[in-house]
Amino acid sequence: IISGKRSRGIFRSNQNLIGHAWRLYSEGRPLELMDPCLEDTADSSCKFSEVMRCIHVSFLCLQQRPEDRPSMASVAVMLGSDGPLPPPKQPGFLIDCSDGPSEADSSSGKLLSHSINEITISLVQAR
Repeated sequence: IISGKRSRGIFRSNQNLIGHAWRLYSEGRPLELMDPCLEDTADSSCKFSEVMRCIHVSFLCLQQRPEDRPSMASVAVMLGSDGPLPPPKQPGFLIDCSDGPSEADSSSGKLLSHSINEITISLVQAR
């Protein structure tokens, strides 16, 4: 929602969107993930703090172990308050495709559709 991108496929640096977001967050550049149309609204400083909080809470929801993830009630409280948040651990849903052929357009950084788990679906129709 923050980035305006779909979460499926490969994004920059041969990572899925979660991996790309985690890399930016870990490097202290999470606002680079934000869709530019969110910057064009009034009171950008307030928006930046809200975006940072949403990104932080989203990483808490992506923890590897289910018991480390917050409940939906906790998420609602975290998003509706300004209290301190626990530090997130590396998400459990990172996909790194650096071993295979690159599926990202490095010149434009566009998301290219790619099936990570290589599933084929066949539909059979009677005559």
